[in-house]
Amino acid sequence: MPATINRLGCLVLRCTIRVPSGCKACQSAAAARQFHLSSLHRARKDGDSENLSKSTKRQRAPFKFSIESLAPEERSTYKSLSPEEQAKWRDEAKQMHDLYASPEIDSMVQGLASQAASEAQREIPHFEFSLPTVKPGYFNYGEEEYVDTGEDEEFQGDDINSLGHGELEQHREMREYARIAAWEMPLLSKLAKPFTPPSSDRPLRFRYTTYMGETHPASKKIVLEFYTKDLLTVLTPRQRDKLIKLVGPRYNPSTDVVKMSSEMFETQAQNKRYLGDLVDTLIDEAKNEADMFEDVPFDFRHHKEKKEVVFPEGWKMTEERRRQLEVDRERRALGETRREQEGRMLVGSRIIEEALHAAPVRDESMVLLEAEQGKRGKVLAKGRQKLRR
Repeated sequence: MPATINRLGCLVLRCTIRVPSGCKACQSAAAARQFHLSSLHRARKDGDSENLSKSTKRQRAPFKFSIESLAPEERSTYKSLSPEEQAKWRDEAKQMHDLYASPEIDSMVQGLASQAASEAQREIPHFEFSLPTVKPGYFNYGEEEYVDTGEDEEFQGDDINSLGHGELEQHREMREYARIAAWEMPLLSKLAKPFTPPSSDRPLRFRYTTYMGETHPASKKIVLEFYTKDLLTVLTPRQRDKLIKLVGPRYNPSTDVVKMSSEMFETQAQNKRYLGDLVDTLIDEAKNEADMFEDVPFDFRHHKEKKEVVFPEGWKMTEERRRQLEVDRERRALGETRREQEGRMLVGSRIIEEALHAAPVRDESMVLLEAEQGKRGKVLAKGRQKLRR
């Protein structure tokens, strides 16, 4: 059956003639030509194939060509041609129309198509084409036009809970990073470059923050630091003083570092570009000799100096001090070894054992008798007090 259907499709494609899409005469002829059933089907339905074939004969329309019958694209192409090419265009369109309307081509296509259809009918006599009716699933419920994803499987109680799925997802993520470390990370060594410290013509230092592929609102923040002394190549000392006054509390007088950050934009590149333009603006303003802010004093009240703890010189570890400590440790170790050999070292367990051996031994029955008498005496004393009350 599949071979017969394939042969039928190839036959129809092979016998189809292409016509200009804008030719109304050809389109009317193509519309009049309809696919009809085979002779076997006609005999089954009407019982008279000759009368049916006579009634289905089509009237062939004569070929008529006009520019208005062409499509807009073909019309523009037709107008761009020379008169000789336009005449050739019309001749080819007429030849295609005549060939398409010839009875030889029509009869050949009808005969071969009827033969293929008969073979297909004999192989599967009662073959019907019908679309399967699929019950809408959970994801298509309530939709007018749903995608045929099939019916949802019924829960059989054999699935794991959400915590189990979370563990599996974490395990998959760990395996993914393990594959990256095993197969992709070694390839990064080809892109390694030797570290070269920044030169004096690049005084700006940018600090980025990354969260290893995760999306985080703080990852867009960029921090810029630079030394004001590194700008003396483009600024004079007076201009440097004006720059320090312009940056205000962003300047650290102890380290001579200006620190500023930006996170107002969505990407790191935008924030970095903004900080770079801001530094250029500060330098241009510092070079402006119209007002050098000489009457404005330096204000470093924002800076709180940290107290540095200085240890005494005698506490510092030197080579001489280290040798002296080693000699003292060896001397103490020898003294303990000598006292242990002479039996003069105090050992707690030994002192307890000697004290137990030196104590007098008493009979256990006498100890129990004294304890019982003591309890009985206490009970009698309490009884006498109650009687007196």
